[in-house]
Amino acid sequence: MSLETESDVTGTIARLFVYPVKSCGGIEVQEALLTETGLDLDRAWMVVDAQGHFLTQRTLPRMALVRPQLKSSEMVLRAPGMLALHVALDVVEAPATVTVWGDSVPAWDMGALAAQWFSDFLGQPCRLVRFDPDHKRWSSKKWTGDLDAHTQFADGFSVLVTSEASIEGLNERLVAAGHAAVGVERFRPNLVLGGVDAHDEDRMDALRIGTADGQGAGLVELRNVKPCARCPIPNIDPATAQSAPAVTDALRAYRSDKRLNGAITFGMNAVVVSGAGRVLRVGQRVGANYCFD
Repeated sequence: MSLETESDVTGTIARLFVYPVKSCGGIEVQEALLTETGLDLDRAWMVVDAQGHFLTQRTLPRMALVRPQLKSSEMVLRAPGMLALHVALDVVEAPATVTVWGDSVPAWDMGALAAQWFSDFLGQPCRLVRFDPDHKRWSSKKWTGDLDAHTQFADGFSVLVTSEASIEGLNERLVAAGHAAVGVERFRPNLVLGGVDAHDEDRMDALRIGTADGQGAGLVELRNVKPCARCPIPNIDPATAQSAPAVTDALRAYRSDKRLNGAITFGMNAVVVSGAGRVLRVGQRVGANYCFD
């Protein structure tokens, strides 16, 4: 049996993104190691205020201008008007306790230099912290059901999935209304599916990804568990950090989701069921069955 014969719909991984620092710029990659908490090093770091509370583009759009680069032993962060900040992948400074949404979690502070760099760029006292890998931050059982799943500093779930067709559908509406098309980067997905219909991800249950020959031994399984409700971040142009309401206005016309009491949604939050330790690559086949409420 193959993905094609066992699935209602098949497609491919068209694009892959990793976001090392929560709410800062992403990195498009051709392949990424899958871990129990999502793609390797995704949302492994986070910027917090003086009280240890997480900071995002929701209140600090300039965070979009912080561009990370991952190297073999370090992460290099660049931002306009700033010298590059080099952050070792295997060095931390001191233990800390930080808050992300309603969760108080142990973390590791990355030291005074990183703190000063972010404080200077964002214009307020900040610290850079790294998630403590010995801690498990559990995803909501309301959505994962019988599956125990955990994540690092992502909002709540380990992987965000959308599709090329979904962003194309949005862009058709934006252009028709006299606005410029936008990139899928505004929605900060990890996996972008190709070869499926617009918002097919909404209707998919488990995503089965062929990481070897497409047969059983090489399969990764991700489960779509919750529609992704959208805050104002997709209105922020990641190239300029300027915000305009066109994206939210367009989505409001057709993306009200009854599963979240009418919230605007785009993309699906997924969790890792099996396949941690395998490598996801652009071009791999993806199969799924439809799941309707």
